[in-house]
Amino acid sequence: MMRIDTSGLDPFAPFTSASGDVYGDVLSVPSFELPRTTDFDGFQKKSVQMVKPAKGTTTLAFIFKDGVIVAADSRASMGGYICMSIVYLFFLHRTMIAGWDETGPGLYYVDSEGGRLKGKRFSVGSGSPYAYGVLDDGYRYNMSVEEAGELGRRAIYHATFRDAASGGVASVYHVGPNGWQKLSGDDVGDLHYKYYPVIAAPVEQEMSEAPSA
Repeated sequence: MMRIDTSGLDPFAPFTSASGDVYGDVLSVPSFELPRTTDFDGFQKKSVQMVKPAKGTTTLAFIFKDGVIVAADSRASMGGYICMSIVYLFFLHRTMIAGWDETGPGLYYVDSEGGRLKGKRFSVGSGSPYAYGVLDDGYRYNMSVEEAGELGRRAIYHATFRDAASGGVASVYHVGPNGWQKLSGDDVGDLHYKYYPVIAAPVEQEMSEAPSA
């Protein structure tokens, strides 16, 4: 496996004296592994298409006791990039990176400039203010997977209801210690009637003909 030396990009990389002694807490040169492929240019092209950015959508994610819930609408989608290994699992959807390692669940938001921010709850996109309102009101750390999935679903629905740029299908995913799975994918039009069922208005008084004399 080829490895690329990135120490020149790391401001905290270790430095050595003339005798070759290493100073600092980090004793190895930072590096990352390249994919196993003979056609790296082709791999890059496919990867770009796989995670091609898109605009005009709502995506949210939050950590709870059993992992991470990721939910999004389908009005505009960049797809998902999923990578698993023996020890670590990562789930990348749009600008959210959710995963699980030996420390437990993790969640990061990556902005358009490449900045990374770690947190417990995020919502991005044009409908995110409406999604945040639902999340802030209903979030509890000790929710079950079903309860957490429903919270994510409801938050996406309300974002699509208020935001014209969001819509389509509300998809909900769960990232846990054993991998990730899709919990649901519901048309937001159907969800509207689930949350706001149509109730026939009662008839207060029926008109009838007066009896003939």
